[in-house]
Parts: sequence; C-alpha cells; structure tokens
Amino acid sequence: MRYEIIGKNGFVATDAIKAYVVKKLDKIVNMFDVRVIDTVRVVLRVYKEYSKVEVTIPAPYIILRSEVRDPDMYAAIDKSVDKLTAQIRRHKSKIRHHFEKRGQEVFSTEFSLEAMDKEVKARQLVKSKKFSIKPMSVEDAIAQMELSGHDFFIFLDEKTNNPQIVYAREDGDYAVIEATPEVYK
Repeated sequence: MRYEIIGKNGFVATDAIKAYVVKKLDKIVNMFDVRVIDTVRVVLRVYKEYSKVEVTIPAPYIILRSEVRDPDMYAAIDKSVDKLTAQIRRHKSKIRHHFEKRGQEVFSTEFSLEAMDKEVKARQLVKSKKFSIKPMSVEDAIAQMELSGHDFFIFLDEKTNNPQIVYAREDGDYAVIEATPEVYK
C-alpha cells in the first residue's frame, strides 16, 4: 500500500500532515482486503481563504473520491474521511457485488461499518440555536446571507410562506431549497 501525498500551489506537506493523512485514511483503506487497494493519492492545496484536500482511491471496478474545502487543513482531511465513509456506506452492496462477481474478496474480514461509524463519526451535538424566520424574497435572503457571513440562510418565501434555504454553491452561484409541507390524508 502506497500513499502519494502531493502539495500544490506552493504548499509543501509537513511530516505531521503526512502522518495525519496516513492515520486517518488507514481507517478507510483497512476496510478493504489488502489486495484490493494499492495506491491512495492525496492532493493538498492552500488558498488564501481555505485549504483543499482531494483524495482518490482507485480500486478495481470503482474509484472512491472526495474533494473538500475548509479553512483548516486538518479539518478538511477529517471531512474527506467522512465523505469517503459515506460513499462506502451508500455503495457497500454495489461494491461487494462487483467484487464477488469476479470471485474476489473486497472487504476485510474484520470490517464493520457500524464500528467505523462510531470511530469516525464520534462527534456530538454541541450547540443548538433558535431564531425566527421572516418572509422575504430570494434576493433579500441572499443579501442577508452575505451580511451574516454564512454559506446558507433560512427564510420564509414571501409569496407561499413556505420555508426555504438559500445557499452559496462552490462555483460561486446560489441555489434554493424549497420546502413544501406534505399533506397527509
């Protein structure tokens, strides 16, 4: 098993960051049989506002990939592991089916998704907020979101009075999630 840890945009990965990457990604790699994954490629970039971590784990019949941005490099690495774990959870049966069809063992014998969840997702709710939401237009909600410094904003649509969420996409544009109450009969 080999890790390719590459720094881009003038960033040079320190030994501490490399060790952290290996420690965190070993949890993902160790889920699989040792013959399945031979290389893990990690690209670390630092920009003015954030750090970016790209992880690619090529395996036969599937490629696991995550790309995460965060102001803190270590937090971005943690979020990458979370994202990869979620991919494995979503596609576990599909991955298993592809490998078993070829007569290969994919997951290690001691693999337990529940144990992995407890180890990786050992976070807890530490803060709860209450606030009132007001009816407004999408344009006003975008302005309020920009003023607040957050990347999302919850509001009531001024026409329908339904809750909506406007959020900033990674490409710089905005998107809206509209919530409509479900009527049960």
